[in-house]
Amino acid sequence: MSITIPKETLTFFNKLAKNNDRDWFNEHKPDYKAIEVKMKVVYNHLGELMQTHDKIEKVKVFRIYRDVRFSKNKLPYKTHFSGSFARRKPELRGGYYVHIQPNNESFIATGFWDPNKEDLQRIRKEFEMDASEMRDILANKTFKSTWGNFTGDELKTAPRGFDKEHPAIDLIRKKQFIFTKSYSDKDVLQDDFLESVNDAFKKIRPFFDYMSDVLTTNLNGESLL
Repeated sequence: MSITIPKETLTFFNKLAKNNDRDWFNEHKPDYKAIEVKMKVVYNHLGELMQTHDKIEKVKVFRIYRDVRFSKNKLPYKTHFSGSFARRKPELRGGYYVHIQPNNESFIATGFWDPNKEDLQRIRKEFEMDASEMRDILANKTFKSTWGNFTGDELKTAPRGFDKEHPAIDLIRKKQFIFTKSYSDKDVLQDDFLESVNDAFKKIRPFFDYMSDVLTTNLNGESLL
């Protein structure tokens, strides 16, 4: 029997979106806890599938409670289920994310959400020196049909110390290196959904191999590990 996203996950979050308050949630908390148990099985199973082609160090399922301390949005609960998959550090870089939300808002994401200052500078210097390998990865038909192009934040102009006329300035300006893939509710509830997500994650590997190599070597290609 295949492990699938329980349909009640989408139903519950649709109801929660219309009743996002503590009284309603506390009344329906047993329903949520039952869904949470099933969804943790889903995320852990996906982690096992990913171990066949990557080294996953940690599977983390995020809590439903929102941190509202510094947010204008004071609604107490998330209206989605989400989790992340960390690769084995320090030799493997990048991460994976799976977001399940009703009304065709589900998506998966992968890449580098918040590279630290040193890593970002190292990536930019690599692109400044030679961006051809990154261009080839992005242009690959299989890769492109699955993941498209980068999303994420970028500078409006060149970072300090870089030529704004550099032919790779479109890559150098980026602050995040993220790919996303959207799914409909119908997609999410298919029997082979987890297999399709795993297959998409498998296809990100050329990008991860390249970035891991960049971030574990200096500009001369010498290992830093």
